[in-house]
Amino acid sequence: MRAFGLIGYPLGHSFSKKYFTDKFEREGITGNAYELYPLEQIGQLEDLLVSNPDLAGLNVTIPYKEQVIAYLDSMSPVVEEIGACNCIRIEDGHLIGHNTDVIGFSRALLPQLKPHHKRALILGTGGSSKAVAYSLKELNIPFLQVSRTPGNGMIAYEEIDQSMLDAHTLLINTTPVGMYPDVMKAPAIPYAFIGADHYLFDLVYNPEQTRFLQEGALRGAAVENGSDMLVIQAEASWEIWNR
Repeated sequence: MRAFGLIGYPLGHSFSKKYFTDKFEREGITGNAYELYPLEQIGQLEDLLVSNPDLAGLNVTIPYKEQVIAYLDSMSPVVEEIGACNCIRIEDGHLIGHNTDVIGFSRALLPQLKPHHKRALILGTGGSSKAVAYSLKELNIPFLQVSRTPGNGMIAYEEIDQSMLDAHTLLINTTPVGMYPDVMKAPAIPYAFIGADHYLFDLVYNPEQTRFLQEGALRGAAVENGSDMLVIQAEASWEIWNR
């Protein structure tokens, strides 16, 4: 039995186990299983690997996309450049790091991306934000990163005003703000200045429409959640594990 799974903490919001279990059943894939492995500390990864010798691959989610790099034996050029890993192939005991956030975000973003979405604000500075920044560079879309602790080229949420939102019509939330069960929360930006020219993309997928997206939709903006991105990521992970 080949085993796969997801590490992170907490994992109550995860869709991964159901997605892969359904995929195995739908496609007649036998001899494979996918489990959730909530780790309170990233150091527990070593014990997990020892106690689960059949593990052939892992997905990595909040808050370990950056911390897990210290445990990799090798990594893809993308992981090396952005410093974030969300997919691990395990081969002969060696952990090989990959990042499927990049391809997942790019492909999910493009269907609603318009020529006037020329500049972006990335809300958040965690592992997912690094993949989004990498994707935007590939798409030649200049961006600013927004942080609760600004510095090193990042701006504060308090600096976002009407003129900044007029210039940056693509807004990407890479934080867990608004994720179930805290569905009433939203990133602290002045939503009154958002209009029909804006495109709000939220990496959160539960709930289906976060308050961040609701505020955009109310003002005529294009909105997209993280559901399609997750499916693309999952399939990319499966390809990596079965090369």
